[in-house]
Amino acid sequence: MSSTLAGAFGIAALFVAVLALVFAIQAVRGQAGTTPAAQPVAPEPELEPQPEPKLGTVKGELRKLGKDIEVTRAEVRETLQHLAMVRYDAFGDTGGKLSWSLALLDNNGHGVILTSINSRSDARTYAKEIRSFASESKLSPEEEEALETLRKEAGPTVA
Repeated sequence: MSSTLAGAFGIAALFVAVLALVFAIQAVRGQAGTTPAAQPVAPEPELEPQPEPKLGTVKGELRKLGKDIEVTRAEVRETLQHLAMVRYDAFGDTGGKLSWSLALLDNNGHGVILTSINSRSDARTYAKEIRSFASESKLSPEEEEALETLRKEAGPTVA
């Protein structure tokens, strides 16, 4: 394809995109019932609760999205989103730091520490539950290090 033909297709695509944008703006204005120039600028009194906007309108969809965002934020606080890994040699006859401890916690310090201890002949994996940055199981020094890293990242707001 020649560069002139490619340029013509590019200009045509840009024109179609601008035309689609104009139609979208007109559709939004049509749903609102008036153009922005005809709307009054005076602030609305907030003494009485406003009626719930109809679904399908811009206001209704924005209110629904706002509620969805709040629900999502609450769910994200409880996801395992903080991690710290410590790699080490568990035995003197191995090298390469193939053993590791990985702490995975949420914002409240709840989660799990996964540990894999590798030797020349086998590997063992352990999981220990963490509640409020503490475990009922005895933690190894490497697991404590991974947990302490996340405790410091959490700062003074988390006990």
